Amino acid sequence: MRRVAGYCNDCKEPDNSGMTSRPVPRQVDRLAGIIQRHGPALVLTGAGCSTASGIPDYRDRDGEWRHDPPVMFDDFVNNESTRRRYWARSMNGWPRILAARPNPAHHALTRLKDAGFLHTLVTQNVDNLHRRAGCRNLIELHGNLKSVLCLQCGERLDRSVLQQRLLQDNASFLGGIAASAPDGDAVLAVQDLSRFTVPACRRCGGMLKPDVVFFGESIPRPRVEASLRALASSGCLLVIGTSLMVYSGFRYVREARRRDIPVVAVNRGRTRADGEFRLKIEADCGYVLTALSGIICPPSRLSVHCQA
Repeated sequence: MRRVAGYCNDCKEPDNSGMTSRPVPRQVDRLAGIIQRHGPALVLTGAGCSTASGIPDYRDRDGEWRHDPPVMFDDFVNNESTRRRYWARSMNGWPRILAARPNPAHHALTRLKDAGFLHTLVTQNVDNLHRRAGCRNLIELHGNLKSVLCLQCGERLDRSVLQQRLLQDNASFLGGIAASAPDGDAVLAVQDLSRFTVPACRRCGGMLKPDVVFFGESIPRPRVEASLRALASSGCLLVIGTSLMVYSGFRYVREARRRDIPVVAVNRGRTRADGEFRLKIEADCGYVLTALSGIICPPSRLSVHCQA
């Protein structure tokens, strides 16, 4: 009986309780066949790729918000109380992002890329976990939380450095987490944030913003163009852990279908593109990708990468 990186090829998919759910090996074999037949895949990942690393996702199995919708760009820029709320929540939620480690899905994608089965990895995530897993040829559509940007002078600084300033100026607001939320956000028990000190750029005094694309903000055109060029050079599109409810992800399915590029998906729950997929596997993406890499990657490539 063949075993793949801790999983048995003839076993069932493990769920979060340690029990087993429906069998998926035949579907993984079909997925392997599609990738091998059509050539290297462009991979699009979403929040579901990082839930096993302890980072909550945005939507439930029906594609509805699990939490309050994220901060909108215009509201962040134009409303000081919104900026106070954002940075207070981020100060409390950032340690979870910093402590997160790549999970089997991240490592399997790196193995598949190193073995030549993936053309480019495009991620909607901002948690830096694909980079930490050693993935190369990566396009971070929405940026990366590890960097902070001044909207006035363009100065960038490390998010961990800013965290020290936040803690120094706002120690009394630390530790009031009512619930964790996606992308380093945290729901706070404290309601009055009028005394919270919002950090400013030490170079020009300008407004600081995490170097990520907020809801309502446009993705930088060079990232979109580079990812669409990569899709045009790919043999298929592999969608991992995203409901595609936001157009920034859904556009790749539309473009793939326009080019007659087969689209396959691994995602638990409904997506905006259901009905467009050549194959959809509703199972844990870490399990599926680990099994997939065990089927098609040379044994010498089954090493685990991890970078700081």
